[in-house]
Amino acid sequence: MSTARTALFRAGAVTALAAAGVLAAAGAASAHVTVHPDSYAKGATDGVLTFRVPNEEDTARTTKVQVFLPTDHPVLGVLVPPPRDGWTAKVTSTKLKTPVKTDDGTITDAVSEITWTGGKIGPGQYEDFDVAFGQLPDSGDQLVFKTLQTYSDGRTVRWIEQPQSGGDEPENPAPVLKLTAKTAGDDGGDAGGAGDSSGAPASKAPAASASSDSSDSTARALGIAGLVVGALGLAAAAFALLRGRSGTGS
Repeated sequence: MSTARTALFRAGAVTALAAAGVLAAAGAASAHVTVHPDSYAKGATDGVLTFRVPNEEDTARTTKVQVFLPTDHPVLGVLVPPPRDGWTAKVTSTKLKTPVKTDDGTITDAVSEITWTGGKIGPGQYEDFDVAFGQLPDSGDQLVFKTLQTYSDGRTVRWIEQPQSGGDEPENPAPVLKLTAKTAGDDGGDAGGAGDSSGAPASKAPAASASSDSSDSTARALGIAGLVVGALGLAAAAFALLRGRSGTGS
C-alpha cells in the first residue's frame, strides 16, 4: 500500500472513530436523570419542576422513581399531579430542623421525598414527572435532587453524585437546579419571569424553558448528525480512492 493510500486510510478511520466517540458521549449524557428548567431565581414562587427520567436499559423497564428533596434549603408548597399513565406518587414530608418563616406563617414541615410507582418506562423511552412548588429557597446557589431509578430486573441506579465545580461530570450525577440572583423588580418568579406574588399564572415560563431545552436538544442532535454524515462521507471517499488506485495498479 502506497504512502498516500495509507494516509487516506488512516484519516478515514480516525474520523469515523471520532464520530462514533461523539455519538457515544451524547448517548451517555442523554441517559442521565435531569430537572427542567435547570435554573430558577432564588425565592421563586408558583412554578413547576419537571424530572425527566430516561430508560438506559435494553431489556428492563423502569418501574420506580424516587426523588429526594433537600431539607436544609426546603422547597415549600410541593404538589404533584393526579395519577397518569399508571404512575402514582407517594409524597413524604419531614419536620425541618430550622423552621422557615413566610408571609403566611412559619413552616415546620416540608416534602423530603416523592416516590412514583405503578407505571413503566420501556427501553428507549423516557417519562416526565412534574412537581409544582409554592416557593423555592431564597438562599444558596443550587438544589440537588438525589434520585433512585429502579428497573424491573431489580437493578437500582443511584443518581446521587454531586458535580464538582471545574471537575469532570460524575458517572451518576444527581439532577441539579441552579438558583440565580433575583433581578430588579423580581417578586419571586423565575429568571424568565415565571411567577410573582401578585397571583398571576406562573406555569408558562417552565413551558418556555422546556421549549428552549427541546430546541437545544434538536440543535445538538442535528450537529451530531452532521458530524456523522461528514465523517462517513470522508471515510467513503477515502475507501473509494483506495479501490480506484488499486484497480489501476498504482
